[in-house]
Amino acid sequence: MIMNRRSVMLGAGGLAVLASQPFVAGLARAAQISKIGLQLYTVREIFAADPVGTLEQVAKVGYREVEYGGGGYDTMDHALLRKTMDRLGLKSPSIHVGYDALLDNFDASVTMARTLGAQTIVLPYMVDKHRNGPAWDAAIANINRIGEKLKAAGLGFAYHNHDFEFTVKPDGVSLYERLIKGTNPALLKFELDLYWAIYAGQDPHALIRSLPGRIYAYHVKDMRADRSMAAVGAGRIDFASIFKLNQLAGVQHFYVENDQAPAPFIPDITKSFQTLSALRF
Repeated sequence: MIMNRRSVMLGAGGLAVLASQPFVAGLARAAQISKIGLQLYTVREIFAADPVGTLEQVAKVGYREVEYGGGGYDTMDHALLRKTMDRLGLKSPSIHVGYDALLDNFDASVTMARTLGAQTIVLPYMVDKHRNGPAWDAAIANINRIGEKLKAAGLGFAYHNHDFEFTVKPDGVSLYERLIKGTNPALLKFELDLYWAIYAGQDPHALIRSLPGRIYAYHVKDMRADRSMAAVGAGRIDFASIFKLNQLAGVQHFYVENDQAPAPFIPDITKSFQTLSALRF
């Protein structure tokens, strides 16, 4: 379902930054996001070529959180990335780690997360071979085991959706519903990609209300009338009405992500940052 985007007043003051809260009270009792993050998959092409320089550009835009994903970050010098983030005032609360890596290289994944300063590992994607009833049930059992191991290691665990989790329905039950019911809420939370949920025909408000306290973060990108991806503010999703539910949702992180951001990428992430900085809800 495509939501009409409320008008956003750009240039309505600076972004308040409080370390302990994901959003703060603003004018007329409205709230605003205090720390806007970026999923680095958005800028993966330039990040792969120049990770330090890209982090510098991201920080210059105003982002204070980054989430690693794509761009070959998993094979980079993580100590150097952490040193760069510390210099720039950036934090990485979570990182994306693939299913196979979590199964086959668990200890290395944990070490990578700790080096980058992450407290949560996010499972970002499940390939086609897992998208049927028996395979999905087997994956859910593994996801629970991974969650137990991450908890023992002092880390959180979350699952990031695309559209297929909602549209693939073995025996009439969606993969997403199976994942919700089949996983331990104490071990697995959800990183809700709002665009993909809406693309799949979900009402984001109803979805959020169905997961109180279980949504770790939002991925925030906009949708044009033709359903293509866009920078936040260049589409039609009503983010203000969605974020108003945060007392129920308890979301801690708001990550801008545009899988299809056009080169040279920085203008796209700047547009999203400016829109979210000015958003009141």
